[in-house]
Amino acid sequence: MVLQGNLTIETVPAIFDTGLQQLAKEDLSVDFSQVESVDSAAVSMLLGWARAAQRVKQGLRVKGLPEDLLNLARLYGVAELLPQQAS
Repeated sequence: MVLQGNLTIETVPAIFDTGLQQLAKEDLSVDFSQVESVDSAAVSMLLGWARAAQRVKQGLRVKGLPEDLLNLARLYGVAELLPQQAS
């Protein structure tokens, strides 16, 4: 899944649901490299996918996490809970 544009409270719910549907069937690979901006909803989405992947024993691979998202995760003290980025 390649994400584009803004990951905000307005856009995250639909994207989150799409990711959950995929995790119910198979591993989820998400490319954030084309994301333009994020808010705290993007951090919540990523943590939610990580919990769901663990629960259903599927893999979650991410790459291209925006620095803004990483900074928010650090600010909230949850950076260590984010999935490791693939190279």
